Amino acid sequence: MKKSLAEIAQYLGGTVSGDPGTQIGGLATLDDAGEGQLTFLANPKYAAKVATTKASAVLLPAGGNAHGHNAIFHPNPYLAFAKLLTLFYTAPAVPLGVLPGAFVADGVKMGEGVTIYPGACVAPGVTIGDRVTLYPGVVLYPGVTVGNDVTIRANVSVRERCRIGDRVIIHDGTVIGSDGFGYAPDGESWYKIPQIGIVVIEDDVEIGSNTVIDRAALEVTRIGKGTKIDNLVQIGHNCIIGENCMIVSQVGISGSTKVGNHVTMGGQVGVAGHIKIGDNAMVAAKSGVHNSIDAGQIMSGIPAIPHREWLRVSGLVPKLPEFRKTVNSLEKRIAELEKMVAALTGSAPAEGEE
Repeated sequence: MKKSLAEIAQYLGGTVSGDPGTQIGGLATLDDAGEGQLTFLANPKYAAKVATTKASAVLLPAGGNAHGHNAIFHPNPYLAFAKLLTLFYTAPAVPLGVLPGAFVADGVKMGEGVTIYPGACVAPGVTIGDRVTLYPGVVLYPGVTVGNDVTIRANVSVRERCRIGDRVIIHDGTVIGSDGFGYAPDGESWYKIPQIGIVVIEDDVEIGSNTVIDRAALEVTRIGKGTKIDNLVQIGHNCIIGENCMIVSQVGISGSTKVGNHVTMGGQVGVAGHIKIGDNAMVAAKSGVHNSIDAGQIMSGIPAIPHREWLRVSGLVPKLPEFRKTVNSLEKRIAELEKMVAALTGSAPAEGEE
């Protein structure tokens, strides 16, 4: 597929500089692009590479320097490039139906354009919407509901009665609705608390590989619409995750935590249970969150504190050995001065001093 620069600019809502008839047949990086390809600049520190790229056109932020190249100017080149990747390289899936080797129980309700690969298992009472693809090893437990335009990749398990919204993508090995980690002390042993709630995944959520979202003890663990969850994330039972959140790899969120809308958590953040994180908050990688966070705050560190304060604290850490030497030296000087004062006044040293 080829498109002119003018067609691409119209599709993106950008403006053309140079020859609008230039034909583009693919996309590539600034370093690798060649004739007939379009590249992009999203980070200003790589602006010098625009001058040397061999691309036929460059996607630039408004006011960027095209260095004589054909260009499309757009307020968000990174987003625009992502949309072009979808346009050029993402073909609609061709529905294949229920393939030999897949198990679909009697009475399962299925929409149109469904593909179920060999090795997938769909239990009784499941409802599947239109244009759903289930890859090998997917298991939908009894009573699961799956919306329209959903892709569930290999070896994903969706446990009893959980609900998946529209346009959801779940990557390989993830488990939706595993039992929450709930046990009551019984002397020296632990009594398992039945986890009878469900998980609800709202529309336009994407969940990475080998992530686990626990079912609620009684009601609902909910992932809000538009939220993106990376690989290897653990979300505990009864958590409520808001809309359009970004949760990066190896985050662990303990049970009954409420996360607001558009919250960002960096890799390996640990969150204690039964707290609230406000809208638009950001938590830096490897932080330990033990208390609630107000809306709009940026937090870092273990335990997590406001980011500017953490920067000041962390700046002191490399200087601690020097500070220790200084303190030891001052202690010695103070002790010597106290001895001198005692000798001059005839008073005895304070208790504990020589």
